Amino acid sequence: MTQTREVNFDGLIGPTHNYAGLSPGNIASASNAGGVSKPKAAALQGLAKMNTLRSLGLTQGVLPPQQRPDLGALRDIGFTGDDEKILKDAHESDPTLLAAIWSASSMWAANAATVSPSIDCADGRVHLTPANLISNYHRSLEHPTTTRMLRMIFRDQDKFCVHDPLPLQMRYADEGAANHVRFAPTHGEPGVEMFVFGFDREDPAGGARKYPSRQTRAACEAIARLHQLDPSRVVYTRQHPDAIDAGVFHNDVIATGNEKVFLYHEQAFATSRSLVADIASPMGEPLILVEAHDTDFTLEDAVGSYLFNSQIVTLPNGSMALIAPLETQENPRVDAFVQSMIESKDNPIDAVHYLDVRESMRNGGGPACLRLRVVLNDEEMSAVHTGVILTDELSTQLESWIEKYYPDELSADELLNPKLVRALEDALDELTQILQLPKLYPFQR
Repeated sequence: MTQTREVNFDGLIGPTHNYAGLSPGNIASASNAGGVSKPKAAALQGLAKMNTLRSLGLTQGVLPPQQRPDLGALRDIGFTGDDEKILKDAHESDPTLLAAIWSASSMWAANAATVSPSIDCADGRVHLTPANLISNYHRSLEHPTTTRMLRMIFRDQDKFCVHDPLPLQMRYADEGAANHVRFAPTHGEPGVEMFVFGFDREDPAGGARKYPSRQTRAACEAIARLHQLDPSRVVYTRQHPDAIDAGVFHNDVIATGNEKVFLYHEQAFATSRSLVADIASPMGEPLILVEAHDTDFTLEDAVGSYLFNSQIVTLPNGSMALIAPLETQENPRVDAFVQSMIESKDNPIDAVHYLDVRESMRNGGGPACLRLRVVLNDEEMSAVHTGVILTDELSTQLESWIEKYYPDELSADELLNPKLVRALEDALDELTQILQLPKLYPFQR
């Protein structure tokens, strides 16, 4: 009998993990800008998180980091000379430009793509659309490698369709699965896919005022068409502008879901009055709502604790667990809400696992940011590239690789070091051998 599971593919935090504060509206990122980061600790924290999910009986995948620094991006805009000269000239031109081409933000794999399982798609294939991420320059550099990587991992075109990113134009600004939640009675049954947007060209005045809205409704609609989703089982809803201005740059900072469970803050959506009915009606079953009110904790508490950037996972025995950052536990109001939630018999979440992902959190990404969710049946799972599925052996190899190549600390001054550029190419070349992804990176081709 065919079984269906949700597989989490986590972004392996890269060796250039640094605090540049490049994303307006991401309060954690901005508040830590210019600080000294700890790439080795960050990567080991991320690997420990992956192994925690494995220990709970879940299947776990790994997505490699991007090649950084991206000197090709600088050459594309007119910088010339050897590595040292290009780095120096870019820094003198604009220090944020130098920081952008060193960015390790592909670690947040929730922004890699939007994924629809085969049971939701008319052609019976798993559909993946890599996000163009054009709202921020440093992230817009990611989609060529992301697309190539996904096509290497999900290479069987009878079972998978990896689309090109949407047009590189603000009308189709797309931030990936961070603004997408799928609801279903179980992972293997037909679902209802909720797309969350911040900007709607039909109503541009209804958006945020302080920080930019990154996801457009036009992008959501395009993805639903590309994925061949049944329009009656697709729901579009808008982020609340007050939430965006409070630091909710993506929906996964204020809401999440798993199967029939919907965990969200009352100020998450501008159109929440009919939202629950819009989801439950085509699904044919009521949602299990876990709603946080302002009386429980504020938007500021939500952003500071990243409760909603936790993962809700279905365990092999059918129960659910919350995978939350330590910051959630450290906020008394939010922790009290979590304890009440897991003690309640009104929802299936009966355990919480608090994890240390502080290096990621300081740059604005929690447990859910670090993973891309892919629902797969047994046949599809057997067609996935096995080199990226985490095992004890692969975990040991990755830990040794991190210890060998990653700097303990990284400051802004070190981004001018051409020797570091060459050392990082050696590291990534070895990683592609470990993950069996030959010629993934531009320098290898």
